[in-house]
Amino acid sequence: MKFFNKAIHLSIEAHTRYPKKLENEFRKWDNQTPYSVHPIWCAMAFLQETKLPKIINRENCALALLLHDVKEDTTMTLSNWVPKEAVNLVDLMTFEKSEKFSSTEIETREILIRSGIVRLLKLYDKTSNLLDGSWMTDEKWNNQYVPYVLKLADDVEKNYGQLNIVRIARTIAVPR
Repeated sequence: MKFFNKAIHLSIEAHTRYPKKLENEFRKWDNQTPYSVHPIWCAMAFLQETKLPKIINRENCALALLLHDVKEDTTMTLSNWVPKEAVNLVDLMTFEKSEKFSSTEIETREILIRSGIVRLLKLYDKTSNLLDGSWMTDEKWNNQYVPYVLKLADDVEKNYGQLNIVRIARTIAVPR
Protein backbone atom coordinates (compact mmCIF):
# COMPACT_ATOMS: atom_id res chain seq x y z
CA MET A 1 0.00 0.00 0.00
CA LYS A 2 2.77 2.38 -0.90
CA PHE A 3 0.42 5.13 -2.12
CA PHE A 4 -2.20 4.82 0.60
CA ASN A 5 -0.84 7.48 2.96
CA LYS A 6 -0.38 9.95 0.08
CA ALA A 7 -3.94 9.27 -1.12
CA ILE A 8 -5.42 9.92 2.33
CA HIS A 9 -3.63 13.25 2.49
CA LEU A 10 -4.65 14.12 -1.08
CA SER A 11 -8.31 13.36 -0.33
CA ILE A 12 -8.25 15.44 2.86
CA GLU A 13 -6.49 18.35 1.15
CA ALA A 14 -8.77 18.24 -1.91
CA HIS A 15 -11.96 18.39 0.15
CA THR A 16 -10.61 20.88 2.70
CA ARG A 17 -8.80 23.35 0.47
CA TYR A 18 -10.25 22.85 -3.01
CA PRO A 19 -13.98 22.07 -2.81
CA LYS A 20 -16.01 23.18 -5.85
CA LYS A 21 -18.73 24.29 -3.43
CA LEU A 22 -18.57 24.92 0.30
CA GLU A 23 -20.97 22.01 0.81
CA ASN A 24 -18.26 19.68 -0.59
CA GLU A 25 -16.04 20.45 2.41
CA PHE A 26 -18.34 18.91 5.03
CA ARG A 27 -20.80 16.02 5.25
CA LYS A 28 -24.42 17.08 4.80
CA TRP A 29 -25.80 15.59 7.98
CA ASP A 30 -24.14 18.10 10.30
CA ASN A 31 -22.13 20.49 8.06
CA GLN A 32 -19.21 19.99 10.47
CA THR A 33 -17.81 16.53 9.81
CA PRO A 34 -15.02 16.79 7.24
CA TYR A 35 -16.12 15.39 3.90
CA SER A 36 -12.93 13.32 3.70
CA VAL A 37 -14.34 11.02 6.40
CA HIS A 38 -16.57 9.51 3.67
CA PRO A 39 -13.89 8.33 1.21
CA ILE A 40 -11.68 7.19 4.09
CA TRP A 41 -14.56 5.09 5.50
CA CYS A 42 -15.19 3.60 2.04
CA ALA A 43 -11.55 2.59 1.60
CA MET A 44 -11.18 1.24 5.15
CA ALA A 45 -14.37 -0.83 4.91
CA PHE A 46 -13.16 -2.21 1.57
CA LEU A 47 -9.75 -3.13 3.02
CA GLN A 48 -11.47 -4.95 5.90
CA GLU A 49 -13.47 -7.12 3.51
CA THR A 50 -12.43 -10.68 4.26
CA LYS A 51 -13.91 -12.50 1.27
CA LEU A 52 -12.81 -10.47 -1.75
CA PRO A 53 -11.58 -12.64 -4.60
CA LYS A 54 -7.78 -12.67 -4.86
CA ILE A 55 -7.99 -11.40 -8.45
CA ILE A 56 -9.12 -7.97 -7.20
CA ASN A 57 -6.31 -5.46 -6.88
CA ARG A 58 -7.03 -4.28 -3.35
CA GLU A 59 -4.57 -1.38 -3.48
CA ASN A 60 -5.97 0.19 -6.64
CA CYS A 61 -9.54 -0.28 -5.47
CA ALA A 62 -8.79 1.27 -2.07
CA LEU A 63 -7.03 4.18 -3.79
CA ALA A 64 -10.03 4.67 -6.08
CA LEU A 65 -12.34 4.76 -3.07
CA LEU A 66 -10.12 7.28 -1.31
CA LEU A 67 -10.07 9.50 -4.38
CA HIS A 68 -13.49 8.82 -5.91
CA ASP A 69 -15.00 12.23 -5.10
CA VAL A 70 -11.92 14.35 -5.84
CA LYS A 71 -12.77 14.67 -9.52
CA GLU A 72 -16.48 15.26 -8.92
CA ASP A 73 -16.45 17.53 -5.87
CA THR A 74 -13.14 19.42 -5.93
CA THR A 75 -10.99 21.46 -8.28
CA MET A 76 -7.91 19.39 -7.51
CA THR A 77 -6.60 16.97 -10.12
CA LEU A 78 -5.30 13.52 -9.36
CA SER A 79 -1.54 13.47 -9.04
CA ASN A 80 0.59 11.62 -11.56
CA TRP A 81 1.75 9.19 -8.85
CA VAL A 82 -1.75 7.67 -8.69
CA PRO A 83 -1.65 4.36 -10.60
CA LYS A 84 -3.45 4.40 -13.94
CA GLU A 85 -5.83 1.60 -12.89
CA ALA A 86 -6.94 3.60 -9.84
CA VAL A 87 -7.46 6.72 -11.99
CA ASN A 88 -9.52 4.64 -14.45
CA LEU A 89 -11.68 3.35 -11.60
CA VAL A 90 -12.22 6.91 -10.32
CA ASP A 91 -13.24 7.95 -13.85
CA LEU A 92 -15.69 5.04 -14.10
CA MET A 93 -17.15 5.88 -10.67
CA THR A 94 -17.76 9.50 -11.68
CA PHE A 95 -21.07 10.52 -13.23
CA GLU A 96 -21.43 14.09 -14.43
CA LYS A 97 -24.78 15.85 -14.13
CA SER A 98 -26.44 17.24 -17.23
CA GLU A 99 -28.90 20.06 -17.78
CA LYS A 100 -31.82 17.64 -17.40
CA PHE A 101 -30.57 15.08 -14.90
CA SER A 102 -28.62 14.99 -11.63
CA SER A 103 -25.47 12.89 -11.40
CA THR A 104 -27.40 10.44 -9.17
CA GLU A 105 -30.14 10.01 -11.78
CA ILE A 106 -27.56 9.39 -14.49
CA GLU A 107 -25.62 7.02 -12.24
CA THR A 108 -28.62 4.85 -11.38
CA ARG A 109 -29.42 4.49 -15.08
CA GLU A 110 -25.87 3.84 -16.28
CA ILE A 111 -24.31 1.83 -13.45
CA LEU A 112 -25.23 -1.54 -14.92
CA ILE A 113 -23.18 -0.87 -18.06
CA ARG A 114 -20.10 -0.26 -15.93
CA SER A 115 -17.89 -3.14 -14.81
CA GLY A 116 -18.70 -5.32 -11.82
CA ILE A 117 -15.74 -3.87 -9.91
CA VAL A 118 -17.17 -0.36 -10.34
CA ARG A 119 -20.52 -1.55 -9.01
CA LEU A 120 -18.72 -3.14 -6.05
CA LEU A 121 -16.94 0.12 -5.25
CA LYS A 122 -20.16 2.10 -5.69
CA LEU A 123 -21.80 -0.13 -3.08
CA TYR A 124 -19.21 1.06 -0.53
CA ASP A 125 -19.83 4.68 -1.60
CA LYS A 126 -23.62 4.51 -1.41
CA THR A 127 -23.66 2.47 1.80
CA SER A 128 -21.52 5.14 3.46
CA ASN A 129 -24.00 7.76 2.26
CA LEU A 130 -26.82 5.82 3.91
CA LEU A 131 -24.88 5.61 7.17
CA ASP A 132 -24.94 9.39 7.47
CA GLY A 133 -28.09 9.94 5.42
CA SER A 134 -30.17 11.64 8.09
CA TRP A 135 -30.12 14.74 5.85
CA MET A 136 -32.04 12.92 3.10
CA THR A 137 -35.74 13.48 2.73
CA ASP A 138 -37.86 10.37 3.20
CA GLU A 139 -38.68 10.54 -0.50
CA LYS A 140 -35.00 10.53 -1.53
CA TRP A 141 -34.18 7.83 1.02
CA ASN A 142 -37.12 5.54 0.17
CA ASN A 143 -37.49 6.11 -3.56
CA GLN A 144 -33.94 6.75 -4.69
CA TYR A 145 -31.26 5.50 -2.30
CA VAL A 146 -32.79 2.37 -0.77
CA PRO A 147 -33.80 0.74 -4.08
CA TYR A 148 -30.48 1.68 -5.66
CA VAL A 149 -28.36 0.34 -2.79
CA LEU A 150 -30.38 -2.89 -2.71
CA LYS A 151 -29.92 -3.26 -6.48
CA LEU A 152 -26.18 -2.81 -6.06
CA ALA A 153 -26.12 -5.26 -3.13
CA ASP A 154 -27.91 -7.91 -5.21
CA ASP A 155 -25.50 -7.38 -8.11
CA VAL A 156 -22.41 -7.48 -5.87
CA GLU A 157 -23.60 -10.64 -4.14
CA LYS A 158 -24.25 -12.30 -7.51
CA ASN A 159 -20.75 -11.38 -8.74
CA TYR A 160 -18.65 -11.59 -5.56
CA GLY A 161 -20.61 -13.61 -3.01
CA GLN A 162 -21.82 -12.70 0.47
CA LEU A 163 -19.46 -9.87 1.38
CA ASN A 164 -19.62 -7.81 4.57
CA ILE A 165 -20.61 -4.70 2.57
CA VAL A 166 -23.63 -6.58 1.21
CA ARG A 167 -24.75 -7.41 4.76
CA ILE A 168 -24.17 -3.85 5.96
CA ALA A 169 -26.02 -2.38 2.97
CA ARG A 170 -29.05 -4.64 3.41
CA THR A 171 -29.16 -3.92 7.14
CA ILE A 172 -29.39 -0.15 6.72
CA ALA A 173 -31.19 0.09 3.34
CA VAL A 174 -34.68 -0.13 4.79
CA PRO A 175 -37.54 2.29 4.15
CA ARG A 176 -38.18 4.89 6.79
